[in-house]
Amino acid sequence: MDNKALVDTLAANLDTDRGQVAELLSAFVEIVGEQCSQLNSIAIPGFGSFEAKKKQERVTVHPSSGKRMLVPPKITMSFRPSALLKQKIKNS
Repeated sequence: MDNKALVDTLAANLDTDRGQVAELLSAFVEIVGEQCSQLNSIAIPGFGSFEAKKKQERVTVHPSSGKRMLVPPKITMSFRPSALLKQKIKNS
């Protein structure tokens, strides 16, 4: 399902116009991005949680040249589905 289909489905289920749903979805994505960039997690009961972790810088070896390289720190993000969501998927 792409963004347009998601907006259409939500608009139909909530009996509201597509513009409001698109705004809401855009704001949700913005908030999740902001919170995760600050290394905060967001938990949505019955759905799951978005978590951000900071990976420290590290030294690695380039596979083809054999040179040692410094990999800069970065923030990674993950989604952990709730037990309820896992159960719904399993039973469908």
